[in-house]
Amino acid sequence: MSWLTRVRQSIPFLPKRETPDNLWHKCRSCEAMIFNKEWEENDKVCPRCEHHDRIGPRQRFERLFDPGYSMLPPPAVREDPLKFRDSKKYTDRIKAARQATGETDALVNARGTIEGQRAVVGVQDFAFMGGSMGLAVGATFVAGVRAAIQDRCPYIIFTAAGGARMQEGILSLMQMPKTTVAIAELKEAGLPYIVVLTDPTTGGVTASYAMLGDVHISEPNALIGFAGQRVIESTIREKLPEGFQRAEYLLDHGMIDMVVHRRDLRQRLAQLIDYLTPRQEAA
Repeated sequence: MSWLTRVRQSIPFLPKRETPDNLWHKCRSCEAMIFNKEWEENDKVCPRCEHHDRIGPRQRFERLFDPGYSMLPPPAVREDPLKFRDSKKYTDRIKAARQATGETDALVNARGTIEGQRAVVGVQDFAFMGGSMGLAVGATFVAGVRAAIQDRCPYIIFTAAGGARMQEGILSLMQMPKTTVAIAELKEAGLPYIVVLTDPTTGGVTASYAMLGDVHISEPNALIGFAGQRVIESTIREKLPEGFQRAEYLLDHGMIDMVVHRRDLRQRLAQLIDYLTPRQEAA
């Protein structure tokens, strides 16, 4: 036995300490390691670079509504109308998404008050098959609009989508005119339609209800566009400017009305509801 082996064996090594896997979060933008509790308490916004990470519907509702809000039941739609299959069955993909997110589909509605102002809010969940728009999303959007008309209050939509759901083919594209008609019903009733664009909002969602609001708000640095940057560059054969399709670029070029930090969204939406909602006349 060598002297090095004897010395090594004589040193009392302490057992390796176990650390939880979810103790730290790595920022996708600046790659800083953030204490997970601090990241959660900061609404999943990086305290170093202000990068806004994606959050789900339940956390949105908790941060946005006053206590006592209620979820709207998801409308029943036909699942897998085309019996679609690629590398997996479409029904298996839906089951996996439901198990991962706890939601029925990619759009969820709730009704409640925001600083005392009534509102119906829909939130798209990018974690559910990329927030893609299919029959269920279209039906849920229409249900949210009609609930807002019933309550005589605004409909606020938080968009986050990669576009239409390819597994539903032409039926997914039919949700574009369907949601447009629903917005027309809301405007005919004299009620506001407010869009909050979050990262990412692309494809058929951008080409329909995401760009038909009375007011368009975006979270900082959100990706907003129809086609991808590489597709556009290969089509027009030109290099696109720096920051193209980001919220700040769209604000500078008049495509959206304001960019609002996540911590200020609740107050800003309450102000807009107060400004835009028609007053109820006293009997």
